[in-house]
Amino acid sequence: MKARVWRRRRLGPLITLVVLVTIGCLSTPLAPIASAATTDPNPAHLAAFYTQTPVWTSCGSASRSGTGSDREQCTWITVPLDYADPTGTTIKLRVAKWPATGTARRGSLIVNPGGPGAGGIDFGEYVATSAPGIAAAYDVVSFDPRGVGLSAPITCLTGPQTTELLRTDSTPKTASQQQAYVKVSQGLANGCLTMSPALARNVGSDNTVQDMDIIRAALGDNVLNWLGASYGTYLGTRYIEQYPTRVGRMVLDGVVDPSLDAMALSYGQSLGFQRAVLRFAADCAKHRTCPYPGGSAGMVKGINGLLAQLDAHPMHTSNRLPLVQTEATTAVIQAMYAPFLWPTLREGLSQARRGDGTGLQRLAAFASDQTGPNTYASNMASAFPAIGCWDAPAPPGPVGLNAAAAAWSAKATVPEIARTLAWGNLPCALWFGHSPVAPAPARTTTTAPILLVGTRYDPATPYWWAQALHQQLPTSTLLTYDGDGHTAFSTGSTCIDRTITAYLVQGSVPAPDTVCR
Repeated sequence: MKARVWRRRRLGPLITLVVLVTIGCLSTPLAPIASAATTDPNPAHLAAFYTQTPVWTSCGSASRSGTGSDREQCTWITVPLDYADPTGTTIKLRVAKWPATGTARRGSLIVNPGGPGAGGIDFGEYVATSAPGIAAAYDVVSFDPRGVGLSAPITCLTGPQTTELLRTDSTPKTASQQQAYVKVSQGLANGCLTMSPALARNVGSDNTVQDMDIIRAALGDNVLNWLGASYGTYLGTRYIEQYPTRVGRMVLDGVVDPSLDAMALSYGQSLGFQRAVLRFAADCAKHRTCPYPGGSAGMVKGINGLLAQLDAHPMHTSNRLPLVQTEATTAVIQAMYAPFLWPTLREGLSQARRGDGTGLQRLAAFASDQTGPNTYASNMASAFPAIGCWDAPAPPGPVGLNAAAAAWSAKATVPEIARTLAWGNLPCALWFGHSPVAPAPARTTTTAPILLVGTRYDPATPYWWAQALHQQLPTSTLLTYDGDGHTAFSTGSTCIDRTITAYLVQGSVPAPDTVCR
């Protein structure tokens, strides 16, 4: 997701993940949009939460993973654990703020980097320090969503269990492999209920959207100004539906189509990543360091050959464990998020061709926030399925997923990616509870202009999803970035950054069909 990744490691601009490896899988089961019914902006039974006054203090080194700045302030905002029982247990959300640097302050801009399961504090710091026009006009505010980071983090797996999950064959082709995948997937769901029993049933996106409105009120803002990337666009869309009169200036970058169910989302991502691999292969062929001869076709053949080899024979690394196929597939998928990672993938593939899987394993570890043999910098491996699986209706079980894997991979550029994205829905098929509401196109009564940003060759949120949401939201304008990578803001396009800044600061909506190249 980056040329400076906002996540823990600052490698590049902005790489959001609609994905996290649930067993090396980057499929994104998201909650369905419910109805367009307007929610009372200040319901009486939640008055205590809406009227709280946050106390801002120094964040302290223990409260964030970034380097911070002298301007950074932090607070805790209290919300109900269960909105159906607001007088019961409460939880605290970690919220950070970078006060506006200019004199013409417009209010707060709440930012979200995606996920589900990604903490937001680092992204707020990144926007506040790298987008001076926005930082001058707004207090940049970010938060860790419930169940994530410092906001009542959910735990479903121990460190060793997380490692086992991420190394289990995510494209099972035999009965024994399927049984192993079912076992670890069921263990993930059971772990949530065992280690975080109360939180496990209260971490869905609908809860987060209600949290967002309480944060807005606690900040003293009448409307929600929002910069959401990837899964953050889904949260923004839900807010637009539920609180239409509270919508301020909203940028949705890397758009998720709310009308799609989990399998349709995964299939769309499969198509997106296949196309991205072809573009990576064509670019690789231009470099002397490209590991496989024969141009773009030779590069694709080499990747497929390597993945097939790893399916039967793990590869030596300089680390404690050998490289397995699931890790290599994760590495390829992760590199498609941003062209700045393409040289890293080239080098990793070159090493693998020489029999050393260290580079690819490190890229896979980066994708999963792994910092040691059984240690992880975040709780993303637990939070991603805990939020996504609870939100979404149940996908097919093993028989249906096996059929989807066969169908999706039949004509795929890299069949293993297609199989991974199909089978990645298995944990959600075995989950302990699901939303009964079917996915549906977004509907809202808001009159606020919304800015959608779609990247032409985005692998994780394909461009046609942005086109679909543009049709669903009558007041939206679609800004197109004709480039590669996941999301467009702060990835190197001056045109994109200036257009988004002009919209957020001056309220200037770009002309229809504007394309930044």
